[in-house]
Amino acid sequence: MLTFYYVPHTCALATHIALEEAGADYTGLRMNFADEDQKQPDYLAINPKARVPSLVTERGILTETPAILIYLCQLYPAANMAPLDDPFALAQVQSFNAYLCSTVHVAHAHRMRGHRWTDDPDAQAAMRAFVPQSVGEGFQMIEDTMLQGPWVMGADCTVCDFYLFTLAQWLDGDGVDITTLPKIHDHFKRMAERPSVARALAQEFA
Repeated sequence: MLTFYYVPHTCALATHIALEEAGADYTGLRMNFADEDQKQPDYLAINPKARVPSLVTERGILTETPAILIYLCQLYPAANMAPLDDPFALAQVQSFNAYLCSTVHVAHAHRMRGHRWTDDPDAQAAMRAFVPQSVGEGFQMIEDTMLQGPWVMGADCTVCDFYLFTLAQWLDGDGVDITTLPKIHDHFKRMAERPSVARALAQEFA
């Protein structure tokens, strides 16, 4: 049994979709950032970073979306969520997810979490103002150079698609019009129709 800690409207959705896609035996525990659940002692004992997602397994605790996603791919190989038998293709999966984590998500976080980088209000305001450009450029890079089509990695839907869909949900709030990114827009609509996505969203917003 896996225990999955998440907060709606966060990157934890990518893991939630993967759990549903795999048909995993798990318990989902929803938390609330507004109530600062992530800063409570019980949760800090699980994830001292005070962030989500966290996945409690029989061998220990995993954090960070790319690590959790690849773990679930390997734990549930029959779900075919990554090309596990192809070292190069698997590295491409990791490369794409690392870009989302290290670049695109960080650009998005500048909109509401500038305090992570500076305590200067003017600097935080400048960071917020730059988000439409930085996030837009990140997604334009994906649109132009990374989508192999029809899914991120080509013919098969993988955890890359779950992660991309998750971050694409934030585009409107970041001041980026998804319709200016036709490949990503089409991808987003197709992902929204996937049963695993519908189940994960239904749980998060029940």
